[in-house]
Amino acid sequence: MTGQQLKNSILQMAVQGKLVPQDPNDEPASVLLERIRAEKERLIKEKKIKKEKNPSVIFRSTDNSPYTFLEKIGDEIRDISDEIPFDIPESWEWVRLSTISTVITKGTTPRGGNVAYLNKGIGFLRAENVAGLDKLCKNNLNYIDEETHHNFLKRSILNENDILITIAGTLGRTAIVRKKDLPLNANQAVSIVRLVNVLDIELKYLIFALNSPNIQMRLTEQKKITAIPNLTLEIISDCFIPIPPLAEQHRIVAKIEELLPYIENYTEVETKLNALNTTFPTQLKKSILQQAVQGKLVPQNPDDEPASVLLERIRAEKQELIKAGKIKKDKNESVIFRRDNSHYEMVSGVERCIDDEIPFEVPENWCWCKIGTIFDLQAGKNIQASEINDYNSDHIYPCYGGNGIRGYVETYNRDGDYPLIGRQGALCGNINRATGRFYATEHAVAVTCFAQTDISWACLFLNALNLNQYATATAQPGLAVANIVNVLIPLPPLSEQHRIVEKIEEIMPFITTL
Repeated sequence: MTGQQLKNSILQMAVQGKLVPQDPNDEPASVLLERIRAEKERLIKEKKIKKEKNPSVIFRSTDNSPYTFLEKIGDEIRDISDEIPFDIPESWEWVRLSTISTVITKGTTPRGGNVAYLNKGIGFLRAENVAGLDKLCKNNLNYIDEETHHNFLKRSILNENDILITIAGTLGRTAIVRKKDLPLNANQAVSIVRLVNVLDIELKYLIFALNSPNIQMRLTEQKKITAIPNLTLEIISDCFIPIPPLAEQHRIVAKIEELLPYIENYTEVETKLNALNTTFPTQLKKSILQQAVQGKLVPQNPDDEPASVLLERIRAEKQELIKAGKIKKDKNESVIFRRDNSHYEMVSGVERCIDDEIPFEVPENWCWCKIGTIFDLQAGKNIQASEINDYNSDHIYPCYGGNGIRGYVETYNRDGDYPLIGRQGALCGNINRATGRFYATEHAVAVTCFAQTDISWACLFLNALNLNQYATATAQPGLAVANIVNVLIPLPPLSEQHRIVEKIEEIMPFITTL
């Protein structure tokens, strides 16, 4: 159960009379409603409010059917039992919201729209300022001048204890206007409900009732479908509200307010747990890869050919290809070695200590080197977007860009098995793998492996290096090959490369199911 589901469950129990016990000594809600009707008649006689054209009176049938409800509107009496959403205790009553209200209206928009808004003055509420339950959000409040407030927008001046309901955009959010919030006005996306007598209705109970899931559902399912969904004032006025005895209203509010901090804590924990569940597989994968690149994922085997021997074979193979003109010679070839328990790098005959650049220790039979030492990196070639199509019989070769396959083309510029480094865009540094014949665009760097280096291992370690961190900080981040080749990478023995790949392939299916 989510935090919201828990809150909904409590609110629904509250409006059904199941949250707190009934007290037979409580004055029944029917007496409370008679006082409200009498007060309303007095206000009408004194011409302080207008008489309703069709006032509603809901009452139980007298034929010993306690859950048969009748409604009298004018001289007409009809059975509304099928409209009543749920059963309530005997001491409770159903009413329309209009029955307990003197005013149900909505706000107004000032002339000139946004031009009328000021940086200070009278607060002017919009739907987004009604944050839900009993909360007003005034962080992004608009303001109007006093003349507009008292004259053109006189009808929508808010009073203390007004109930606000959003009727456009996000529907059904509520709030109570407090004295400390005044003066305030509101726009047409906010409905204003003014009760007959706030001494007979606990305002917070009414707020909780309006936010209960059944009433929210009944409100929103009747919404007017327009470009922006909205609730009409008629829908608001006709809304059924279950009214408990006043004493029970107070008990309900007290119980909900007692429970709300626990619900909020529950929701906070739930949010953190959901975030953890979302990020845990990714974080676990990163942790496993980090263990792998530090030589901690699988045990070392003293019988393994050391990485230094593999490195020499790689250098020898690259030299042969350079002689054959198939790859270019590195003008600033890096040679990293250890001496006196320190790491040194030799470039163009210049030697320097690089201990402060080595990010972590690796096993004795591993060695540190630059990416450009053990791989050959070549960016692909530009191709016109018009030449890239969805797969069909005429376009059979996958085309790789910075984020993977872009589509299919009629030609290829690579044939084999290659890790690919994306070098353009927000996801630059991401690693893909391409096999067979394919086309690499200028946004993909093809990585050639040597001396039978495990290509799966190469993909894993290149991914673990988080190459995105070396991208240029521009509107369109990019990775230069000249920067990538100088990134340090730990090189395990070939046999251990295979064991690392086998272990990760064994583990990853379990991570993806988390």
